Amino acid sequence: MNASCIFPAIIRLAMIACLMITASACDRDKEYTSVDFRTKSVKAPAKTQDMVEPILQIAVAAMISPKETLVYYRELIDYLGSKLNRNTLLIQRKTYGEINDLLSKNQIDIAFICSGPYVLNGNPSGFQAIATPIIRGSPLYQAYLIVHSDSPFQKLEDLKGRSFAFTDPHSNTGFIVPRYWLSLMNTNPETFFGSTIFTFSHDNAIMAVAKHLVDAASVDSLYWEYYQTRNPYYSARTRVIQKSEAFGSPPIVVSDALSTDLIERLTHILLTMHQDPEGQRILSGLLVDRFESPKAEWYDPIRKMAERLSLEGSRDAYGAR
Repeated sequence: MNASCIFPAIIRLAMIACLMITASACDRDKEYTSVDFRTKSVKAPAKTQDMVEPILQIAVAAMISPKETLVYYRELIDYLGSKLNRNTLLIQRKTYGEINDLLSKNQIDIAFICSGPYVLNGNPSGFQAIATPIIRGSPLYQAYLIVHSDSPFQKLEDLKGRSFAFTDPHSNTGFIVPRYWLSLMNTNPETFFGSTIFTFSHDNAIMAVAKHLVDAASVDSLYWEYYQTRNPYYSARTRVIQKSEAFGSPPIVVSDALSTDLIERLTHILLTMHQDPEGQRILSGLLVDRFESPKAEWYDPIRKMAERLSLEGSRDAYGAR
């Protein structure tokens, strides 16, 4: 970021921070404001008996948990615990980086992560994907480049010198994709944009654009479409000016430290839960049709972008670890 742009960027960041705080007083903003995931909660399975198995530790990042759907993530975790007859520990964190760190240290068993960390930090980092959500009949999603609906911007090139919001340093749609787009233009965020910030959630990025706090952002298509369906108050104030190619949707991953038997049981529960009335109810709340086994080719486009950006060989520089 240019030195002359540091002060405006700080102003915008402060405004977004204030927005996150004051949003709690507004019903509409509640659904767009990230939960501060610093707590843990334990849920026992439906059957009450002495538990001999260790607690199943499951992590969720704020990036994939809008407030409106957090209840369904909790219910999904409780559902897994009930089916396995094991206690579950919900470990909540704000960023993908924190989840990656927990996975690398074998401090969690299951995690809801972004496609970017899955591709860049998979084996031999100690975890594997077991299920990909099918949403609206597809296992794929895109990055949406959004601007305010009343802005004059029509394409990425129009954003030269403007303010831009990334979501998370580990996000595929919120960080890797926009850097890749700029690399195709032989430039980068540091020289192309006037200022950049991180919102650490897709919902806050949408709200920042809708409230003119930034000129543009790149967000997960599933989240933008989710809000268009459930609560378009802010998303309707934004406009999509560019879409990426399709990628495999964010998967559910498990630690390699788990036994083969437990991984197989977890996989079976997830892949068949749409056949169970209670499981289908939970999935419907998340706007998920069902889960399917991940296919490597769904995630190949992310690998290709990473190769161009040299992310594979420079993970520390880009925050991929």
